[in-house]
Amino acid sequence: MSQFWLYFRLGLDHVLDWQAYDHVLFLIVLVASYGFSTWKRVLWLVTLFTLGHTLALFLSVYEIVRVDSDYVEFLIPVTILATAIFDIATAGKKVRNTNYNVLYFTTIFFGLIHGLGFSSYFKMIAAGAESKFLPLIEFALGIEAAQVIVVLAVMIIGFLFQNVLSVSKRDWILVTASIVIGIILPILHKSFLAL
Repeated sequence: MSQFWLYFRLGLDHVLDWQAYDHVLFLIVLVASYGFSTWKRVLWLVTLFTLGHTLALFLSVYEIVRVDSDYVEFLIPVTILATAIFDIATAGKKVRNTNYNVLYFTTIFFGLIHGLGFSSYFKMIAAGAESKFLPLIEFALGIEAAQVIVVLAVMIIGFLFQNVLSVSKRDWILVTASIVIGIILPILHKSFLAL
């Protein structure tokens, strides 16, 4: 049981680490346009992201897929920027016409990219483990728990801004996505120069 908590805690800490906030930024723009009334869709998005993330870790740990970490470090901010731009482009529009299959597929794909970013870290911490499968699942559960914490925080803050401070949903989405873009552009520039 202590091994479970070790890897679970490492997954939890890795997402909630303030020095590695790219994962949090992605989650913010992923769910900024949703509220508690659409919690099922939010749960689907977060779970699909985790599935993509875990699949990438699995493929990398078992050396089925090998990707240059510089490209992954460049693609991670690209996924955040793309999601923030999507938020801005769709802010205030009716969600009736949204193709959720494309949104779900994109979320899984972005999860794969973010998972590849965690793969070298996970390989390092699980290097001494006899089997990597259980630690991988335990680590993934920690990541999922951390994501739920972040998503709940974003949704509560969004609820407060929209219902207590009377900020329109459209303005909430635009400001949130714009702040994330302002944070991610220098990271994107730095990772591009490292290619």
